[in-house]
Amino acid sequence: MTGTVPIAVSDPQADALVANPEFLSVLQQGARHMIELYDRFPRTARLVSAQQKWLLTQAAYALHLERDPADPLSGITASRLLDSITDFGAASRNTATAFLSELLAYKLIRDVPGSTSKRSRPLEPTEASHEAMGLWFRGQMRSLDLLDQGNRVETLEANSEIFRRAQPIAAKRLIADRAWREPPLSISCFVWTEYGGLILDDFVARLINLIPEDGYHRIEGLRFSELSTHYSLSRTHVRRLFGRAEAQGSIEIKDGKGTRKTILAAASFIRDYQRWQAVKFSALDRAYRQAVQSIAIAKEAPKTS
Repeated sequence: MTGTVPIAVSDPQADALVANPEFLSVLQQGARHMIELYDRFPRTARLVSAQQKWLLTQAAYALHLERDPADPLSGITASRLLDSITDFGAASRNTATAFLSELLAYKLIRDVPGSTSKRSRPLEPTEASHEAMGLWFRGQMRSLDLLDQGNRVETLEANSEIFRRAQPIAAKRLIADRAWREPPLSISCFVWTEYGGLILDDFVARLINLIPEDGYHRIEGLRFSELSTHYSLSRTHVRRLFGRAEAQGSIEIKDGKGTRKTILAAASFIRDYQRWQAVKFSALDRAYRQAVQSIAIAKEAPKTS
């Protein structure tokens, strides 16, 4: 699945994010945070660094958070995961089933203890998955706080119920939103490729001039071999990713000293990235606010005996 239609951001909040002069700088900090998460959870990060698996992961975690302990068929099952994404063409039955098998093999999910269901196989995230998802969400809230001097992280740390309510809301909204699900070709060139999300994060983190000069942002001293070693990828795979981006006009690669290269990123490519990320942050902020509001309403509701 690839995105072929450029994003037309119609969400006023997303528009405001793109217009914020600090947005690209905050996105760089967010990209560095993702690299830190990779270094801490390399297996998990590599597994969800392609857009399709990212969507599947968010959908599966949302199913877990909405699980009813009294209903043995609720939570994560192959059939329920498939139901949550197939309406949008995000994955096939075989892909969803294979993805869960991969998560099981890497011990990122496990069977729900004590389940006796013969109709399905209820699953739940392991501690490593909980930690990784929690840190990811916190990092996203920190980025939003940097943009408007908010206190989301402080509020989140004071009440973990916010995360449990907000993540399913955001996941459903993003899976349903074509502007996020199917990024423009300049972005899908990376993120619809295995491990491409890691490379894109690393790339954005290295931008030198945040304001384009002559229509380009500059990256200096990049070595494909370093990317290959850091992310345990073949050099061929890394070169192929950048070769595709260059063929599309998203970047220009110029030889530097030794094996180091100077890469020019087209301003249009970075704008695509900002618009795409704005869709995500808008959905996350709305989910956060909805979660906070629902908790406040629940506290104010009269108790019944």
